[in-house]
Amino acid sequence: MIVCIAEKPSVARDIADVLGAKDRRDGYIEGNGYQVTWTFGHLCTLKEPHEYTPNWKSWSLGSLPMIPPRFGIKLISNPTYEKQFHTIETLMQKADMIINCGDAGQEGELIQRWVMQKAGARCPVKRLWISSLTEEAIREGFAKLKDASDFQPLYEAGLSRAIGDWLLGMNATRLYTMKYGQNKQVLSIGRVQTPTLALIVNRQLEIQNFVPKQYWELKTVYRETTFAAIIRKSEEELILEAEKNKEAIAAGKKPKKEEENRGIDPIASQEQGVALLEQIRNSPFTITDVTKKEGKEAPLRLFDLTSLQVECNKKFAYSADETLKLIQSLYEKKVATYPRVDTTFLSDDIYPKCPGILKGLRDYETFTKPLEGTTLLKSKKVFDNSKVTDHHAIIPTGQYPQNLTDMERRVFDLIARRFIAVFYPDCKFATTTVLGAVEEIEFKTTGKQILEPGWRVIFGTPGAQSQEEKEIGEEENVLPAFVKGESGPHVPDLYEKWTQPPRPYTEATLLRAMETAGKLVDNDELRDALKENGIGRPSTRAAIIETLFKRNYIRKEKKNLIATPTGVELIQIIHEELLKSAELTGIWEKKLREIEKKTYNAAQFLEELKQMVSEVVMSVLSDNSNRHITIVQAVQEASAGGQKQDGKAGKGKDTPKPKRQSKPRKKASETKTDEPETKNNTAEAKSDIALANASQSQIVEGQLCPLCGKGTIIKGKTAYGCSEWRNGCTFRRPFES
Repeated sequence: MIVCIAEKPSVARDIADVLGAKDRRDGYIEGNGYQVTWTFGHLCTLKEPHEYTPNWKSWSLGSLPMIPPRFGIKLISNPTYEKQFHTIETLMQKADMIINCGDAGQEGELIQRWVMQKAGARCPVKRLWISSLTEEAIREGFAKLKDASDFQPLYEAGLSRAIGDWLLGMNATRLYTMKYGQNKQVLSIGRVQTPTLALIVNRQLEIQNFVPKQYWELKTVYRETTFAAIIRKSEEELILEAEKNKEAIAAGKKPKKEEENRGIDPIASQEQGVALLEQIRNSPFTITDVTKKEGKEAPLRLFDLTSLQVECNKKFAYSADETLKLIQSLYEKKVATYPRVDTTFLSDDIYPKCPGILKGLRDYETFTKPLEGTTLLKSKKVFDNSKVTDHHAIIPTGQYPQNLTDMERRVFDLIARRFIAVFYPDCKFATTTVLGAVEEIEFKTTGKQILEPGWRVIFGTPGAQSQEEKEIGEEENVLPAFVKGESGPHVPDLYEKWTQPPRPYTEATLLRAMETAGKLVDNDELRDALKENGIGRPSTRAAIIETLFKRNYIRKEKKNLIATPTGVELIQIIHEELLKSAELTGIWEKKLREIEKKTYNAAQFLEELKQMVSEVVMSVLSDNSNRHITIVQAVQEASAGGQKQDGKAGKGKDTPKPKRQSKPRKKASETKTDEPETKNNTAEAKSDIALANASQSQIVEGQLCPLCGKGTIIKGKTAYGCSEWRNGCTFRRPFES
């Protein structure tokens, strides 16, 4: 008998249908020589500290670092899990062959390997590796089963990640809680969680410490067109430009062409601006140059998981976790391909299937009809085997979508339009740059005209237009016909401006920062080059953000992610850069990817991690300061949206969570992962409680804001507010209340 083990019951049913197994048993489906069984995601986990030695049961600084001589796994304590595992164990011990039908990714490999190890499987093992759950894909996968040994490096990388998260999470959480915590409150530290929190905190501190500087802009209107005075670049801007060019060359991209640094010095005072204004007011404006260049814009890239989460956050305000659950559901409904991917490319073997996929997109016939009967475009920016490893970009499967929720339909629409667009021609446009001068002061304006929309017709309606598409292509702005040498009257003016602080992170911008280890990158090619050093995996980043909400380290104000006082203090108390540096954590991530590619040794990685943990413990224990962290109790949420779905959105957290924070010695939950909620309402709940408390006490001008805890109360015309209102604090209390 051949035993097939899937990661969840729904996938097992799909596989059983294809294999012709029809007889439903207790915990498996049988027939046609197959027994198809399933897990519920993780059935096994790494042992907890006290299961290695009783001395590690109680939390004490003297027992650190905790480094087991050999790591072991155990069955998760849950009656349903235990019953299903015993069914699996019985089937596997009698099997002639096992087919691992787990999720085709690093964590999916780890989940099933642990179950097979715990069940004592001894027979040959094959691997089903598919990118969608359609009947065609499952049949094709079973026709091309792979040897389990081919995926040994994938398993070793997953195991190294799990052990690394245990070593750092267990030791650092106990270390910081016992050393700096108060009132038995747990300070949660994680290999990916803490550097992610550091990104948010550092940005917040940058905003708080930002000192705005006043400057002026000189503009003039000539023939109903606004021209701006050309400002000479500062030394800092030139250095930054040179660094960007170096990065572009390193990524194999053509650097930006150097231009003459022309123009006037920045206008730093009103007096200087008024003098320039008077200088040009009565002199004619002369056109000195008109340049028109034609260019092409390739279609937007297909989605990987991160870019889909970014787009959904920008366009629909969906959290990263919500988007992951929605695309997981589309995958299980067989209308989208495997979602946990980090490539935006397709492999060449997908190209022959594309006409069939397009034909299946019946709701988009307006756009697919022109492609019928033609040879589809095959761009290297879309089809590139060298950019595809385990899975290709997220695309539709070609099956007609039915019974989708409104939210699922929105996500599917993004994927479908992006897929159709890659077979359309480039968008052709013309950019016109016009230079003018008055009294030797140079002015400039630019215009853009779409000549042939090409792929842009797919995003023609405002509802369908991609957020990224809006950002990369400015609005069409057709200029009048200017002729070099023409001259005439103009209306100049001076505009007061202030430098702006960086914006707080949203989930979209934080995901991008995690992907590039904190480096701000707009260019797709440069982003690809930095992906190797990103922190976290595409499949776990949403869960990391949710964990920060649950720990009450961050909250949400509209779309902005704001660190709580506890989150800020935690990062400030950590002096060990290894724990909070996105760049250094990115290097660890790179090594894990290299283990997967067989270019780095897993044993060496773990030895380095053990050494790092020992160094962190010694460093913190030698801190003789009396520093402590003020704990702000997390707000308990009663959200129906927090129900766990039958999916993997909650897997892969890197931080242990105690069941009850008031009892850090509670051992049963140290290695338990958190299921992220569908939507986090921490900010709103915290806001309501803060306002309720404020309404019961007298508001005094100058006191600390009860909502954000950062600003002070200020008095307006009709109400009290917070001095941090510019940075998003929404506290307001009318005088009459």
